[in-house]
Amino acid sequence: MSWHRTGCLVFAALLVGAAVSGARGDDRPRLETHESYVDEIMRRTTLAVDDPVAVFGFVLDSLPDRVKVYPTENYYYFTFVHDGKSYDGNIRLDASTRDDGKLDFAYSEEMKEWFPETPVSYVQLDAAKGVTVEKLERLVYRVTYRQKSVVFALNDLSQVKPPPGVIGADETFIGPVFDDSAVRFFLVYNAKLKLFHYILDETVDNRDELLPSRRTDRILIGKRSGFAYYRDHRRPRKILIGVFEGNVWVNNHFDGPFDQLPDNFVEGDTLRKIILEVAPEMKGKIDRFGGMPDGAERYAIAPYVEYRKESELDLFHRCATRAEHSPGYYNCFMVDHRTDGTAHYRARSVARQASKARRPARS
Repeated sequence: MSWHRTGCLVFAALLVGAAVSGARGDDRPRLETHESYVDEIMRRTTLAVDDPVAVFGFVLDSLPDRVKVYPTENYYYFTFVHDGKSYDGNIRLDASTRDDGKLDFAYSEEMKEWFPETPVSYVQLDAAKGVTVEKLERLVYRVTYRQKSVVFALNDLSQVKPPPGVIGADETFIGPVFDDSAVRFFLVYNAKLKLFHYILDETVDNRDELLPSRRTDRILIGKRSGFAYYRDHRRPRKILIGVFEGNVWVNNHFDGPFDQLPDNFVEGDTLRKIILEVAPEMKGKIDRFGGMPDGAERYAIAPYVEYRKESELDLFHRCATRAEHSPGYYNCFMVDHRTDGTAHYRARSVARQASKARRPARS
């Protein structure tokens, strides 16, 4: 059996696995069975899947009265199976619109590497469509539709800071990132070299065993996530240098932290000013989060490679060992997506919000 990410299996496990093991205590593993997967695939279901508002009602009705939103771009992800097809999507309480009583809702059939991208059903919901979004506390919101209300508690990482020695004199800590992979990062900007890093937050247990590459123990690869890091020569930290390309193409939880920026913790115009240092051509085109005025795209900060083979990561080690004592050492960890030698961080679509923001265009 091939254990590729399967949204329907995850959903079935949540429904049936809880019944199998939940009665014995929360400290035991949750058993997932093939029987539950098959039963869910074969079950006849009724849902107006082409009607985003009807699907939103189904999703909200299926949630408990209070949920926790972990990712720092405030996506609450879900999956379900309807008529043998697996769907995934999210409810998003966008930092730029939620206080105006709006939320974003999107879903699509689950993406596969061997199948073209599926169409996305997307709608922005507010009181005009019967959905109310009420702010209860700074990072707590109540969403109501018809007779059902759910409290969404956003992830409060406001007290999270990098340990001493992790951030350099030329660097600015933009904010903490909680990726949907459940791995935490510090988003850092190097003003001297005009580049970004995602630094692994090792103050918490990220539940990912890091294994050294065959070439050098400077390169470490997450057994669970496929995230690849470089152990910095100069500072006690690990810099994200790669994500596994297969995860990018199926748009799953391990496609990298480019779509989980620290929106709730960005102070004022800090991020916009930094982006304009890197890409002055974006002046007048982005808001303080790096989003376009129509909300369709957002500036993508993805200074890492998408790799298929471990050997593709060797270039980072070759560069770092040669440049260890040079002023441009940290340029070794910024992937250039242009052919003219200039730094570039790709725009990403936020219109596709099924399960994930749209993956960046292949370069």
